[in-house]
Amino acid sequence: MVCMGNICRSPTAHGVMQCKLEQAGLHKQIAVDSAGTHAYHVGEPPDARSQHHAVRRGYDLSAQRARQFSAVGFAAFDVVLVMDDANERAVRQLAGPAHNQQVMRLAAFALHHQTQEVPDPYYGGDQGFEYVLDLVEDACDGLLKQLIAYV
Repeated sequence: MVCMGNICRSPTAHGVMQCKLEQAGLHKQIAVDSAGTHAYHVGEPPDARSQHHAVRRGYDLSAQRARQFSAVGFAAFDVVLVMDDANERAVRQLAGPAHNQQVMRLAAFALHHQTQEVPDPYYGGDQGFEYVLDLVEDACDGLLKQLIAYV
């Protein structure tokens, strides 16, 4: 899961997907992680607002720490899920032709929401963080549905 600073969207998606994998009994077979395209917050925990809204839905993000995505991620993971167009461009620059097929948008897996991006809630209010959770939960459900078909 990749966003810009790895403090709002990608740690939220990481926490939601990890929880869904645990509930499905797949957490030992499928690994999930998160990173940012920029090193703005390396070593910091997720944004307090992201944590607040996540914990209200049963997701604990507190152990996560921001890190920057690097080309090593392509070897470590089969799929790199990005949150928006800017993240996709940054990750594809690192990917090159050999790893381009690994890059996808998380929102593409949404079952009910019709959007191409998970919007950045950083400069908004509570409603933005709740919307991100709604969208991420929906997309993670769609992703899990596809993963179950392959496991």
